[in-house]
Amino acid sequence: MWVILWTDALLYLLVGVALLGVWQVRRSPHLLDNWRRVVRNPLGMVAAVVLGVYVIIGLADSIHVRAAADGQVVSLLDLLLTPLRESTETSYSAPFATHGFTKVSVTHDDGTVSRAYPRLAHGGAHLERPEERGRDILVRALKALGIAALVWLALAATAAGRVAHRRAPGWRAAVGIMAGGRDVLPWRALLATLGVLLALLFLAVELAPRYHVLGTDKVGQDVFYQTLKSIRTGLVIGTLTTLVMLPFAIGLGVAAGYFGGLVDDVIQYVYTTLNSIPGVLLIAAAILTVQIYLANHADALGTLEDRADLRLLALCIILGITSWTGLCRLLRAETLKLREVEYVQAALGFGVSHTGIITRHVVPNLMHIVLITVALDFSGLVLAEAVLSYVNIGVDPTTNSWGNMINSSRLEMAREPVVWWNLAAAFVFMFTMVLAANVFADAVRDAFDPRRS
Repeated sequence: MWVILWTDALLYLLVGVALLGVWQVRRSPHLLDNWRRVVRNPLGMVAAVVLGVYVIIGLADSIHVRAAADGQVVSLLDLLLTPLRESTETSYSAPFATHGFTKVSVTHDDGTVSRAYPRLAHGGAHLERPEERGRDILVRALKALGIAALVWLALAATAAGRVAHRRAPGWRAAVGIMAGGRDVLPWRALLATLGVLLALLFLAVELAPRYHVLGTDKVGQDVFYQTLKSIRTGLVIGTLTTLVMLPFAIGLGVAAGYFGGLVDDVIQYVYTTLNSIPGVLLIAAAILTVQIYLANHADALGTLEDRADLRLLALCIILGITSWTGLCRLLRAETLKLREVEYVQAALGFGVSHTGIITRHVVPNLMHIVLITVALDFSGLVLAEAVLSYVNIGVDPTTNSWGNMINSSRLEMAREPVVWWNLAAAFVFMFTMVLAANVFADAVRDAFDPRRS
């Protein structure tokens, strides 16, 4: 049975809006020219490919079904990662380990009891002797890299064939165009990124079902599985918050700049008042209020998954309501300038309504600011979730997120020996996503900034 959570529906609504935007860009020559500048940027395209991988994983984790056996709600990603989801140990284990991380009491055949590191139930269970682990990992890694190389060569040959069909008479000329960077797409950067991603993919497919490649946490859950599941939370926070923020920012910013007078004074008063309140305190107060409501109405909110999803949606709404003021100020200032240009004054002289002027002349000329700001704010919102979850006012504790992983790592870093892999995994995945978002935002800003045209 299909299960549609609120965040699932809104996330795919955003995908539909993005596809509609692509269709609109293809019909607008000036927008198409700007996006061609983004495509020509090697770093921007590398970041776009990395973000695309994150988006694919997040969307796969947003297709939910209810299992017929136990009625549990699982996602398509859960079904793909079933070996990782079900390979639960008793407690901590290090990456690629075959034994537990802490000693336990072991009873031997002769009745004696000693302290020893227990053999893992799943990690390296296919090995007859744990001493074979290094050789087994090496052989499987070489096999995965070989398959990745073959797939990469096939994809590179396909790309060269398309370039040859479009621009060059033969394969050698097409390869020269791609290697020399003379095509629209930066093929060298794209193929290098594709090679790295394919290598990581096939290494994970070959090793993750047989070893805990990033170790396990306190309750024995696979950290690699948790890290992949946390991608959806980061995407939901970064995208749905934007969906909440944009109507406030665009509507109030344009109204303040276009109409001026009392309307401008009231809107300025509202966002100045919001800015005067410390953001963390305002968000914390709102989230704690939502938590109390959810706790008092737990029976009316359905299953545990529904309650966790509502809390995630509430966090997106709160972050959106408290983060629209900066974009609103920028749009107000730009609208003040646009309302004085000649074509707007001419439209007023011909009797065009204010609604027609705003929708036809003002808002389209503000979209570059909106796009740049949204791209820049995405990484900040992902980091905001991690910070809020770290102080226990973020997403539900049952929701996989990088913030919850970092929060649970506080006591682990005080252990001796240190359990470092939980924090490291969350940090690396979050850092990669935020870095890719910032690099892509820089490419978009350079392409859409009128001063750089």
